[in-house]
Amino acid sequence: MSQSPENLVEQVKKTAKNLDQPPLDKWHPELSGDMDLRISRDGQWVHKGKPLGREAIVKLFSTILRREDDEQYYLVTPVEKWRIQVEDTPLLAHSLTVEGSGEQQILKLTTNVGETLEIGKEHPLEVDRYEDSGQPRPIVRVRHGVDARLVTAAYYDLVENVVEQTINGKPVLGVFSYGNFYKIGSGG
Repeated sequence: MSQSPENLVEQVKKTAKNLDQPPLDKWHPELSGDMDLRISRDGQWVHKGKPLGREAIVKLFSTILRREDDEQYYLVTPVEKWRIQVEDTPLLAHSLTVEGSGEQQILKLTTNVGETLEIGKEHPLEVDRYEDSGQPRPIVRVRHGVDARLVTAAYYDLVENVVEQTINGKPVLGVFSYGNFYKIGSGG
């Protein structure tokens, strides 16, 4: 089998009825090897040193990407599984919109592949910190272990919706979406 992007696209088209969400949880082929594909911190997909030029391929690849228990990322089809490199998160969240208000508001993010995610049980928000800089690292779970990192503008939009809650007697900063509270930092 070939590890070319076009070959993987053809395999997925032949076997997946729903190209928006292929049945990745049902595909478990043996490892085919390492593909010379890297997703840079700025969200660029680079194959053999050159950016993938077709947006449709990047969008499709985002649906067949999963992170496994070994914390590695793989492009998976029914018959092939290629390990790729990811510098930070495979996807980026560029914009945030808010519907409603208060504890029942719904926070929505749009990713760099055009997917809209509603922060909630299926797509929880988590804010960690980068070890080297201490800067916030806000991410939202997409699916199959894959996360999208909020870019700076989306994070600032998120911060505009921060409220303070008392949890275990301590002030905590966070946001509500679908009635769930997502911690962003300490209050006080």
